[in-house]
Amino acid sequence: MVMTRRDLINRIGRAGGFGAAFVAMQGLGLIPTGAQAAALALPAGAGKGIKVVILGGGVAGLTAAYELGKAGYQCTILEARERTGGRNFTARRGTKIEMNDGTLQVCAFDEGQYFNAGAARLPNQHTAILGYCREFGVELEVEVNADRSAYVWNDHLADQKPIQMRQAVNDTRGRVSELLAKAIDAGRLDKELTGHDRERMIEFLRTYGDLSPDLLYKGSIRSGYKDPPGAGDRTGIIRDPLEMSALLDADMWNGVMFEEIIDMQATMFQPLGGMDRISAAFEKRLGPVVQRSCPVKEIRRTPNGVSVIYQDSATGKPRVIGADYCICTIPIPVLRTILSDFSETYRNAMADIAYGNAVKIAWQSRRFWETEDQIYGGISFVKSLPGMIWYPSTKFMSDKGILIGAYAADADADSLSAKLLSEQFALSRKAIDGLHPGHGKDLDSPIGIAWSKIPYSLGNTARWKPGQEQLYALLDTPDGPFYFAGEHLSHIGGWQEGAILSAHRAVRAIDKHRRATRP
Repeated sequence: MVMTRRDLINRIGRAGGFGAAFVAMQGLGLIPTGAQAAALALPAGAGKGIKVVILGGGVAGLTAAYELGKAGYQCTILEARERTGGRNFTARRGTKIEMNDGTLQVCAFDEGQYFNAGAARLPNQHTAILGYCREFGVELEVEVNADRSAYVWNDHLADQKPIQMRQAVNDTRGRVSELLAKAIDAGRLDKELTGHDRERMIEFLRTYGDLSPDLLYKGSIRSGYKDPPGAGDRTGIIRDPLEMSALLDADMWNGVMFEEIIDMQATMFQPLGGMDRISAAFEKRLGPVVQRSCPVKEIRRTPNGVSVIYQDSATGKPRVIGADYCICTIPIPVLRTILSDFSETYRNAMADIAYGNAVKIAWQSRRFWETEDQIYGGISFVKSLPGMIWYPSTKFMSDKGILIGAYAADADADSLSAKLLSEQFALSRKAIDGLHPGHGKDLDSPIGIAWSKIPYSLGNTARWKPGQEQLYALLDTPDGPFYFAGEHLSHIGGWQEGAILSAHRAVRAIDKHRRATRP
């Protein structure tokens, strides 16, 4: 008897369920594999007649509603803000940034300019969010996360000027290679290396560190020129190599090694036109599922599920919505201020979770960093506040651009955000003027954000501490009809990828419970 592929898949499905059948179909080439949102696919119609209320319209909430909706679940998202996306937030001309310290700013950029005030890059290994971009047709462009023409600068040292990244990287490589080559040549590593390996290692170090035949580092073209080559007799003069003492500055190496962090390695992406193109694509597909300007006031359990009291966006009066399940994606600092029927152990767990802060300041300016320093994207690192100067990766060689004049996190962000906005702007301008002398005057239309002060966020990411593994594990499981999701319930904290994968986990858990209780 000949077994068709359909027969095989049916048998696999009866034995192992939909998940096994889905994997089998991928293996047979009947459905695509790879970084696609469809990989979560629940059976069509699986959630018919089941209501789910989702608290929070950030990326986690949007993802959960989208995936459950495809399976027939009846979803409602209650979002407190006038917009969706949560910390996926793009500011353009007219955008308001209101913080809980009473400051209100209105973005005054030219039309067409924008500032990703929250999430700003997509690593290539974050396959879930890239899969949704592919599925929704969100156009991406390369985000230049590192540029060797950018700078590192410990401005706390009076005699240290900004060092171009290419020189910091390559002079360090050359100096370390010279030290190691000398040690090998003097026989100090004979126990570790055979004679043949010794020769091979020396040759490697000559190339790796660009050493001279006598195993000395005398500078390298890799580090750049103090007088670049040109026509006629202008052959070019390479930079004098930095002394090892200057290269051993630990503060400098935080910046130099930044691009080696796994989530910061090329290639990075960003949506063309702003990060909120992603949340807009979700919202377009969800339509009336999303209810904006509806802050949640109470979260209660009922004999048949949940009851949520929220403020109606049209009338401002309380309304009640009932559902079989609730997925809560509200950031923990906000969630613990809302009246709820969560179990005591869950409330206690939430009370112990700390959130970090992040500050960003953006300026509109003519693109002097491109015309005079040949910096096209990337980041310069400054020891003092404001920390990072981040150059735009879009609209190269146009007249103006949006320069991130400060990006600080955690304690540095707290120190910066404790100052008046005018003081923050002054520090940012001073740092940019130090890196690019004379160009502080080119900066205009500043706008800043401190995520610890943003209502309905109160921080930028959860900061789990050693010893809190049990708290994480608890919140990663449902509390009766209450399920939890968000970047804080992933091991990719602070990234949209973590929010999406956490939402996927909650969606699977709800569908599993539904199948067990309502076949």
